[in-house]
Amino acid sequence: MELVTVNSSNLAIYLNLTQAYEAEFSPLTKKLPDEEGKFALDTPIEGNVTGYLLYIDGRPAGLAAIANESVDHYEVCDFYVVPVFRQHKAGQRFAHILFDMMPGLWQSKQIAGADNAIAFWRRAIGAYTNNEFVEDIYHDEYWGDVTRQCFKTTA
Repeated sequence: MELVTVNSSNLAIYLNLTQAYEAEFSPLTKKLPDEEGKFALDTPIEGNVTGYLLYIDGRPAGLAAIANESVDHYEVCDFYVVPVFRQHKAGQRFAHILFDMMPGLWQSKQIAGADNAIAFWRRAIGAYTNNEFVEDIYHDEYWGDVTRQCFKTTA
């Protein structure tokens, strides 16, 4: 398992994986592909948002978009692991590596209906923090009411 920061040399790989991510959530977001078959992205990799690629055995296996909201305050904006790699807790290990890399206050939000994502984040954050996190329903300006987990890392 290897994490790589997204830059100009691997941005195309990141953008390819985002299409699978957007397609997976399209039943909930109601997004449709454009006339070229591409989904619009909600989180561009720019400004305070950094992209990460997960590689397993040399293959692109996942992505994350992490916003640095302020000093030591982070938000998981996008997170995706290719289904074939969703075994042996690869997603959880990916998340934990990100938490270790950026100690501070974190939040993760999941849209209504994303029951598998909510369950994943509860497990991943719970395992990392020994269940020391706060979960609530938060009204997001873009997504409406979302499930949110807030926690602190001290890697």
